[in-house]
Amino acid sequence: MNGDVWLWLSFFLIGMTTIATRGSFILLGERARLPPAVQRVLRYAPAAALSGLVMPDILLDGGELSFFNPKVAAALVVVTVVLRWRNPWLPFICGMAVLLLLRRGLGG
Repeated sequence: MNGDVWLWLSFFLIGMTTIATRGSFILLGERARLPPAVQRVLRYAPAAALSGLVMPDILLDGGELSFFNPKVAAALVVVTVVLRWRNPWLPFICGMAVLLLLRRGLGG
């Protein structure tokens, strides 16, 4: 019984925190402007979140850290192609080609 109270209290506090943080921008409007330094830092948040999602999948091979797997080579090719040509489809095609060639060649 006592554990249920703490669990529901936790749910309530988490819900109120979510509502307060999201609703503060709506309620305060223009009065709640972020400082320019914070706005500059927040520009990199999507890239940081995306790399945080993608990098573990690239670097982990079979649950272990491996810098020498086909996914790392494909990622390096993708980054190189993006920096050179800035075409939205070419990095995908080149990365997949390298990944498939290395996997078939390495038997993985």
